[in-house]
Amino acid sequence: MNTLPALDNLLHARTGPMTTELVQRPAAFGLGLGRVPARLAPVATTNTVCGFCSTGCSLRVHLDAEGQAINLSADPDYPVNLGMACPKGWEALTPLAAPDRATTPLLRTARGAPLAPVDWPTALATFTDRLQSIQRDHGPHAIAFLSTGQIMTEEMALLGALFKFGLGALHGDSNTRQCMATSHVAYKQSFGFDAPPFTYADFEESDALIFIGANPCIAHPIMWQRVMMNRRQPEIVVVDPRATETAQAATLHVALRPKSDLTFLYGLAHLLIARGAVNPAFIAAHTSNYDAFAAFVTTFTPAHTAAETGISLATLHRLVDIIATRERVSFWWTMGVNQSHEATRTAQAIINLALMTGHIGRPGTGANSITGQCNAMGSRLFGNATSLLGGYDTTNAAHRAHVAATLGLDPALIPDRPGYAYDQILDAIERGEIRGLWVIATNTAHSWINQSRARDLLAKLDFLVVQDMYATTETAQLADLVLPAAGWGEKEGILINSERRLAVAKKVSRAPGQALSDFAIFKLVAEAWGCGDRFRAWSSPEATFQILKKLSAGQPCDFTGIRDYAHLADSGGIQWPCPVSAVAASAPTPTSSDAQLSAPNAPRPAQQRRLFADGKFFTPDARAHFHFDAPRPMPEPPDADYPFILLTGRGSSAQWHTGSRTDKSAVLRKLAPTVLTAEINPDDATRLGVATGERVTVRSRRGTAEAIALVTPTVQPGQIFLPMHFGTVNQLTFPSFDPHSRQPSYKACAVAVAPVA
Repeated sequence: MNTLPALDNLLHARTGPMTTELVQRPAAFGLGLGRVPARLAPVATTNTVCGFCSTGCSLRVHLDAEGQAINLSADPDYPVNLGMACPKGWEALTPLAAPDRATTPLLRTARGAPLAPVDWPTALATFTDRLQSIQRDHGPHAIAFLSTGQIMTEEMALLGALFKFGLGALHGDSNTRQCMATSHVAYKQSFGFDAPPFTYADFEESDALIFIGANPCIAHPIMWQRVMMNRRQPEIVVVDPRATETAQAATLHVALRPKSDLTFLYGLAHLLIARGAVNPAFIAAHTSNYDAFAAFVTTFTPAHTAAETGISLATLHRLVDIIATRERVSFWWTMGVNQSHEATRTAQAIINLALMTGHIGRPGTGANSITGQCNAMGSRLFGNATSLLGGYDTTNAAHRAHVAATLGLDPALIPDRPGYAYDQILDAIERGEIRGLWVIATNTAHSWINQSRARDLLAKLDFLVVQDMYATTETAQLADLVLPAAGWGEKEGILINSERRLAVAKKVSRAPGQALSDFAIFKLVAEAWGCGDRFRAWSSPEATFQILKKLSAGQPCDFTGIRDYAHLADSGGIQWPCPVSAVAASAPTPTSSDAQLSAPNAPRPAQQRRLFADGKFFTPDARAHFHFDAPRPMPEPPDADYPFILLTGRGSSAQWHTGSRTDKSAVLRKLAPTVLTAEINPDDATRLGVATGERVTVRSRRGTAEAIALVTPTVQPGQIFLPMHFGTVNQLTFPSFDPHSRQPSYKACAVAVAPVA
C-alpha cells in the first residue's frame, strides 16, 4: 500500500504553526531561567508532566513570543510535586538538543556494513518486506517486539494493537518487565486487579512508613520530600541490606541479609499473630485464606527468623512494636523486592502484613508499590503485552469478544493466549524460533540481565529494528534499521504515575530532522503493512485516548469520567478509577495556566483518592486473598571462588537507567559519578589491601567490570554495591527470574573483588 500521502501529511504538519510544532533553542536550557536574550524572554507558559520517573511531577514550560520552549520550572499548584522538581526534572528539556539525536532513518545494507541514512519510504518498505518475509518463511510468530515504560499510553496501546491485531504476531513485552511485573502480578493475585491503593498524601499521613527494598531519597526524590513534610512524627523504617541514603535518614534501619526478605516478612507475621496485633474483624469481613497463612508462618519463629536474616531479636521486636502500636502504618516497596528470584511472594508477604493488620483503605496506610518509569502504569494497563488492553484476560473468550467489539475488529484477530515475556522472547531467539525483533525506546544491549548473552542473541537475529531518540545507544548500534523517534516534550499523550494519576504530557518542542512521534511511526507502519484500515479510528493520540476510555468502562481502572485532555490538564491530573459517577458536580478554579486547555466548567473528581476504603476488592468474592510459598535459596550464593554478594541499584538522583538521556546534560553529569564506583566495606577493603580511589576488578562467572573503590560502611562485610547505570554492571548479573512475574533478579549474585595490579 502506498504510504506516501500519509507520510507527506506528517512531514507537512511538522512545519505548521509554532503553536503546535515548537522549535527548541537548546542554548537557553538549564537550571532556572536566569538571563536570556530579550527575544527569548518567556511570554507564555504551558504545563506538562515529567517523562522520567513514575512520580509524575508537573513542570511549567516557558515559551517565547514564537511559542518556542526556552526553559521550565516546577508547578507549585500540582498535587503531586507542589512546586518541587528533582535534578532530572529541571534538566528535562536538555536531552532533546543532544547532538547524537537520530534525525533520519538509518539502514545497514549488509552484515558488517555501517548504518547509512535513507528516506522514510525506504525505511518503511524495508521494515515491511523483511518482517513479512520472516513471517512467510518461519510463521507469523517468528517476529516480536520489546517496548518501554517511557512512551505515552496511547502509543503503547497502538503498538500492542498493531502488532497483534494488525501484523498477526503474538510475542511482545516491555521493559516494564524489568521493574514492575512483580507488583502487577502480586496485586492481580491478591486484589483481583493490578491496583496500587495509595495516594501521595499517604506519605504525609502515616504514623509509620516501612520502606522495603526502596530508596526514595535517590530513586524518587519528590516522594521523599513528601515524606519529609509529614508532621505526625512518624517512624521511618528502611529494610535493606545496604545503608542507603534513605536508611541513613530513617529512625530504624533493618540491615537484613540479601534475599532473606521473604523469611523476614513471614517472621514479622508470626510475631504479630503471637502478640495479637492483628485485626480479626477486617480479616473476617474482607479477606480469604488467612487461616492457612497463619498456620504456615508458625514455623517462622523469632529464633529462626533471626538466624536466617541476621537481624537481632531486639530489632525484630522493635519493628513489631511499631506496627502494633501505630494507628496508620504504610508499607512501601520497589526494586529491592520486585527484582528477586521470589519477588511475587515477597511482595505478597508485604500485602499480607497490611491485610492482617487492617492497614489498608485508610489515610496513611496501604501495601504500596512505588513504580519505576514514568508510564509503567500505562504499560501495565494498556501495553497489550501479556494481557489484553485494559487489564482484560486474553485467555477469556468473553474478554476477547468485548475488546474486539469495542475496537470494531473481528474477534478472530485477538490472540487466545498470552505471548512470551521478555526473557522468553530472548530464549526463543536463541532457539531460532524468533528471527525478527522490533525494539522501541529501550536499550536491551545495556540493561538486560547477563548482558553479554543478550548482545549475542541480538546479533543472531535475521533483522533487528530499533526505534529510538538516539542512534548511539548500545542496542541501536546493533540494529539493521534505526527509526528516528521524537522524545518526551516533542509529542503529546497520557502518562499514568505511581498513584494511578493520569496526566497530559504536552508537545513543547519540534523533533529534529525527520524524527517522528512513536504514534506517527506506528500509523505509518500500519499503512505500509496493509492493515491501516483496522486503525482508522486511532487517528491521533487524543482520539486513541477516547478508545482507551471505552475499554476502561466497567473495569477497576474505569476512567470514563474524564472528558478529554483539557479536562485532565485543568484538574491537576485525575486518579483512576474515575467513572462518570466519581466526577463531582462542582467546578473549582482551574489550576492550569494553559488558557487553551482551560475548561472552567468541567466537573472534577477529588484530587486525592485511595482504593479499598469500603473493604471491597476486585476479586470475584470481593475479598483480598493471602498468598504464600516457602522461601527458596538464593540462586547463586557466594562461595570460595566468588565470595562477595553483588548488590545493584540507583546511584544518583541525577542518573536515569542507561544514561541515554541524562548523560546528555552537563549539569546532570556534574551531579553524578562519571565512572563506575564500587562500595566496599572497610573490613573487606583492609583484607584486600584496597583504599578509596584505587581501581578494583569485580568479576562474576559471566563477566568482569573495572571500578573505582569507595570504602564505606554503607555495605556490610561480604557485600559490594555497584550503581546500575554503567554499561559493564549487567555483564556480571545472574539471570534468575521470578516464576510468577518473569521479572529478573538484578540484586544479588556471587562475585570476586580484587585490586587492579
